[in-house]
Amino acid sequence: MTTPRPETLAKLTPVLTKRWLSPDAWRIGTYERLDGYAALRKALKAHPDDLIQLIKDSGLRGRGGAGFPTGLKWGFIPQGDGKPHYLVVNADEGEPGTCKDLPLMTHDPHSLVEGVIIASYAIRANRAYIYIRGEAVHAARRLRNAVAEAQAKGYLGRNIMGTGFDLELVVHSGAGAYICGEETALLDSLEGFRGQPRLRPPFPATHGLYASPTVVNNVGTIASVPYIVLGGADWWKTMGTEKSSGPMIYSLSGRIANPGQFECSMGVTLRELIELAGGMQPGHELRFWTPGGSSTPLLTAEHLDVPLDFEGVAAAGSILGTTATQIFSDQDCPVYATYRWLEFYHHESCGKCTPCREGNYWMVRVYRRILAGQGTHEDLDTLLDTCDNILGRAFCGLGDGATSSVTSSLKYFKQDYLDYIEGRTAPKLSDKSLVGAH
Repeated sequence: MTTPRPETLAKLTPVLTKRWLSPDAWRIGTYERLDGYAALRKALKAHPDDLIQLIKDSGLRGRGGAGFPTGLKWGFIPQGDGKPHYLVVNADEGEPGTCKDLPLMTHDPHSLVEGVIIASYAIRANRAYIYIRGEAVHAARRLRNAVAEAQAKGYLGRNIMGTGFDLELVVHSGAGAYICGEETALLDSLEGFRGQPRLRPPFPATHGLYASPTVVNNVGTIASVPYIVLGGADWWKTMGTEKSSGPMIYSLSGRIANPGQFECSMGVTLRELIELAGGMQPGHELRFWTPGGSSTPLLTAEHLDVPLDFEGVAAAGSILGTTATQIFSDQDCPVYATYRWLEFYHHESCGKCTPCREGNYWMVRVYRRILAGQGTHEDLDTLLDTCDNILGRAFCGLGDGATSSVTSSLKYFKQDYLDYIEGRTAPKLSDKSLVGAH
């Protein structure tokens, strides 16, 4: 295990993670002692439009994957329309490798609650929802406890802190469907329907929850709001890059000495993150990695110094996504890794559209054939052709994301596929896996 150099340690910028190691960090007493709800007091003295402008000025972009400007999204909500407005927090974190929201909600739930109250005040919402993944039982308990504590202190409910602003916050546990991480499928699930994506337009900004104006933001996005209110837009922009401002929680897993969460200014490189994590595991050398979860195109050791911000990763041919950095070594097989991810996407496809439903089903079977040593050269063309029929043609981003590891692994590691097909690599799957695969 290597010890990070001082200049690399300086890359750490604990903002959202600063309370995580405090004793009883999830309790309101600890939170209040460490600046908790000070931002809310400040925000409630400002005009809602000024708060929206502050978030625009900060350059905060969505922490859920797409990186859409948060202030712009808030500004889309029509005002004076006579309809109820809603804030919905997407806490349905379920993509392989993604694990930054759950520890945030577990260790510092009040930062999310405070962010929800401020954001709701800014968009004039009197009801807000946190939609959390059903399996995240511990985090959901912490959140519900935080909501009860905030209500008891007068930070939630009617006439919050004597301002006349009312807000009800509901923590809703979903049924554990990855598709509900897609914002319109989440809204359908929240309304009691089967979680499937909606046709857009209309967009949630005007026709969201219960056909009313709705803002849907990720956990990390909303939890960032109190810090921006307290510190100001200029302070927030001292971290990160010009177009990707602020810190980001990078989730490192895989073949490294110390997996975990590392909060750094956006623009940090994988080389620096691996150093912070104590280096690669003994006997392992980096071969491939995901910059933002399994739905983002693979990168290789050649990309160690790519700035991990929205623009830098895009220029390298991938997507920053949820900053779920899964690290694989020379002892890992990119073909098998892609197969396992595809099994996930096939299983989690909602089935609404043919390209995703059928395309992932058949690609899983092609991979089983290849990994069982019975693949053909034509199978590689079939995989690329199937991806071409899914990408841009699926109803939502799940289908597009499923193709990412397939096309990128074929781009960088075609020889690994050929080694299975031509018999140089021993089969990883038995013939039993081929039942129904032909």
